[in-house]
Amino acid sequence: MALKVPIYMDYHATTPVDPEVLEAMLPYFREHFGNPSSRTHVFGWTAEAAVEKAREQLSTLIGCKPMEVVFTSGATESNNLAVKGIAWASRDRGNHIITTGIEHHAVLDTCRRLEKEGCDVTYLPVDRSGLVNPVQVEQAITDRTILVSVIAAHNEIGTIQPLAEIGRICKARGVPFHADAAQALGRISLRVDDVHANLLSFSAHKLYGPKGVGALYVRNARPAVKLIPLIDGGGQERGRRSGTQNVPGIIGFGKACEVASRVMAEEAERLTKLRERLKAGILQRIDGVYLNGHPERRLPGNLNLSFAGVDGEALLLSMKDVAVSSGSACTSTRMEPSYVLLALGVGGELASASIRFGLGRWSTEEEVDYTIEKLRERVGRLRAMSSGWPGTVERMANARQASA
Repeated sequence: MALKVPIYMDYHATTPVDPEVLEAMLPYFREHFGNPSSRTHVFGWTAEAAVEKAREQLSTLIGCKPMEVVFTSGATESNNLAVKGIAWASRDRGNHIITTGIEHHAVLDTCRRLEKEGCDVTYLPVDRSGLVNPVQVEQAITDRTILVSVIAAHNEIGTIQPLAEIGRICKARGVPFHADAAQALGRISLRVDDVHANLLSFSAHKLYGPKGVGALYVRNARPAVKLIPLIDGGGQERGRRSGTQNVPGIIGFGKACEVASRVMAEEAERLTKLRERLKAGILQRIDGVYLNGHPERRLPGNLNLSFAGVDGEALLLSMKDVAVSSGSACTSTRMEPSYVLLALGVGGELASASIRFGLGRWSTEEEVDYTIEKLRERVGRLRAMSSGWPGTVERMANARQASA
């Protein structure tokens, strides 16, 4: 089969809807169009039953009770509901939140908003691979700490955090533990009891579901998590998220979870092999390339590399036949060094010349090999045009060694 371009390698930004997911959604746009809150006729009952089935499909994937799943518009809303909801509900107990400096903006900006409301936020550092030290989490907890929030798997560098260790610490200290798990769900095993989570945020479009729908897991076991909702109204989602549910989207989300539970292990193995093929091919053919993130503890399809001696914007623009990004899709319009890579100790020049490759369900070896060759050609061309290229590799290597 002939290779089709452009090639999509930005699966961390979003994923195409799986055909099984689309098929499950279609009847709920016209045939079964009822409102789940309409309790007096079959149209409402049918929609409600479908929503509850989707709730069970997600709960099965993460090992929780269906009633602990709150459907939202996406991970951004879920993160806001988790962090703000806890903070607002805990004003009589404390005002201290612990998070990291590499969180998604949906958590960072939420914390900054809460700081303006009087909250005290500790932003923990990470090491060169992007890992948070659980010991530092424990040391940061005080009697006024109301929440610890740590991203489960990073959208930009792919690093998977030691959630179980952090969760055990939080459980022992009686502090609710939240993780932004948008990138983790359906890509790696994530069970709520294994990681001792009280809250987890999800987004359907990261695991081959539709955009505009997500969920927040809220532990209901004693002591139950208390949240003040962001949205008031009809009291849907057990009063935690008012508004008529996005029925087709929720159906798609549930189906995407069902598919993930069936294919996740095999898919992770295949994508890890593809990722390593891509990494090895690039490192063998191009000098002055550096890996960002943890070499092993990372998402199966994630690869983040910095290319010394290359203008990052020029490299991205030259790769029009391969869809890649410089980092989070939410900040891709800001042509400035990644705050995540800077937090890892990557210098500004290298951070500005980084590319995130996201492999997914329909990535192939042919696409990987094509990308390797195009990168070799275009990096070489850009370096040939740069008067500052000679000696750059040695200078960058020395700088990275000095900061290690």
